[in-house]
Amino acid sequence: MKNRNIAWILFKIIILFAFIILIGCKKEEEKRIPELTTSEVNEITQTTASCGGIITSDGGSIITSRGICWNISTSPTIADNKTTNSTGIGNFTSSITALSPNTTYFVRAYATNAIGTAYGNEVSFTTNAETLPILTTIAVSSITTTTVTSGGNITSDGSAAVTARGVCWSTSITPTIANSKTTNGEGTGSFTSNIINLLANTTYYLRAYATNIVGTGYGEQLSFHTDPSTISDIDGNVYNVVRIGTQLWLKENLKTTKYRDGTTIPNVTDNTVWTSLTSGAYCWQSNDINNKNTYGALYNFHTIADNRKLCPIGWHVPTQTELSTLMNYVGSDGYKLKASSLWSNSNSNNNESGFTALPSGSRNLSGLFYGVGSSFYLWSSTESNTTEAFYLLLVEDGVIYQTSFNKIDGFSVRCLRD
Repeated sequence: MKNRNIAWILFKIIILFAFIILIGCKKEEEKRIPELTTSEVNEITQTTASCGGIITSDGGSIITSRGICWNISTSPTIADNKTTNSTGIGNFTSSITALSPNTTYFVRAYATNAIGTAYGNEVSFTTNAETLPILTTIAVSSITTTTVTSGGNITSDGSAAVTARGVCWSTSITPTIANSKTTNGEGTGSFTSNIINLLANTTYYLRAYATNIVGTGYGEQLSFHTDPSTISDIDGNVYNVVRIGTQLWLKENLKTTKYRDGTTIPNVTDNTVWTSLTSGAYCWQSNDINNKNTYGALYNFHTIADNRKLCPIGWHVPTQTELSTLMNYVGSDGYKLKASSLWSNSNSNNNESGFTALPSGSRNLSGLFYGVGSSFYLWSSTESNTTEAFYLLLVEDGVIYQTSFNKIDGFSVRCLRD
């Protein structure tokens, strides 16, 4: 009986140990690798993309690492390129960088626990191809007879290094780098080009360009017209031209004896006739034609107001506002406008602007000549009232005035580019 009890106890012990071993094995069997899926790839560029994964189970063991892995061959693993996106289950997103343009990649999400690394389903994508650079053309400025300034701004290199950039130009539309061009370094961003050796009084077309391994991209086309060095009036008189700030002026006083359409302007020498004029007329200073080439003609305002026009085509008599622009440019310093010769007092004259004002004087409403050698009167095209119009007066001491006077008066005219 005693032996039977001992056997029974031993049997129970064996059964207990077997049960413990079975439970332990079962628990070990419950631990496994994680379960997850790979998200779709989006935000694809030439060199980057975005992807991620969803870990639905940690397999009974803590997720210690997760992310995505990729390669140009199928079935990528963490031994290939990979990201690391923290730990735990749930959603995550990874940014893929340093890719090659126009290349197909294979991607899988991964998750690692104590048991091992699991992978989601495989997805593939192709990066965008390299493209031409994207850029804009900077507005043309600082125009002279033979030079201008422009440039460009490269906002994208097309995912390939910009190896050359600049501007190209031609007298024909759609210029390319096969035409005249500047070379302004490499890379993206803004640059400035100084263009030289242009022809005077010529229309040009210009574009910024940028070159990478794909080819050459161009900014929008702009056009500009170089300043003329000289112009001629209807009589064939030739005038030099000067740019002052944003304005293009004749450097000499007008001396045409005809309107733009070829109609003759009366040359009135008689004082009484001059005083009673209600239509256009001109005279030479002191009624001496020898003053023509030096001082030009003196015109009454009726000549300015005539619809047949006084200045050559493409030019006009300046308005009061345009005369103000000239004054503002020189800071109301008349010495910067005055020629260095023929003035009674020319010690301070520097003609810094190039305007080359000469003391041509005026003819007043009594027909008398006044101020030659000491003053410069310049008509505007702006009327003050029915009997007066605005003009600019530059006197010997370098002071500039802008006021109005009688339309009968005879003043000089300088034409301004339209």
